Amino acid sequence: MIGTIANTIAILVGSAIGGTVRRGLKEKYQNVLFTAMGLAATGLGINAVVQNMPNSSYPVLFIASLAIGGVVGTGLDLDGRFNRLVDRHSKEGEDASGAPSLGRGLSTAIMLFCVGTLSILGPINSALYGDETFLFTNAMLDFVTSMVLASTFGYGIAIAAGVLFCWQGSIFLLATFLSPLLSGGLMCEISIVGGFLIFASGLSILKIKEISTMNLLPGLFVPPIWFALVSLTGGFGGLL
Repeated sequence: MIGTIANTIAILVGSAIGGTVRRGLKEKYQNVLFTAMGLAATGLGINAVVQNMPNSSYPVLFIASLAIGGVVGTGLDLDGRFNRLVDRHSKEGEDASGAPSLGRGLSTAIMLFCVGTLSILGPINSALYGDETFLFTNAMLDFVTSMVLASTFGYGIAIAAGVLFCWQGSIFLLATFLSPLLSGGLMCEISIVGGFLIFASGLSILKIKEISTMNLLPGLFVPPIWFALVSLTGGFGGLL
């Protein structure tokens, strides 16, 4: 839970700084901060893939996972739904003077902080291996994001820290409870898929390539389904 606590504190500190600035961070500073975070996410994604790929029992499973996940996510239009939800809250809730309200910023912040590969895989890695790397990286990303949001919407953005703590804490507890079912082989395959998604997020942050990472998220569920099928069928009659 150390990583989740750090992530929560990062949002609180970022909100405090942004709320104090209040006039908004200059665009050039926002750009350099997000560039740094984009580079960090890209490197972390590559590292996750390189570390786990040699240990994979099914070398092409990650390809199938990304392909199937992408088709399912695109069919459900996860990225479009998410963006429309954020845009809707970004346009609603202005006061009589036209100034942005806290409700609009807070709803946007909660979605940005809680929905993402790092925020989902981070608590799982923390629960199973005591590895806080993903969560610490996510903490830095959320620190920058909360600072930018609070500079516009005020100190109230800090409320999102409580929501994130409950979200990641729930995933941590669930992963701990299900740990007997989460084998090393399964987590290896999930980590490979997650590594590619984190890498894709980094590319998007750096504006190198716009990738609808949200549409690829269902790919994280393909390895568990595959391992369940292998277990239930006895390796498909000994073929695997």
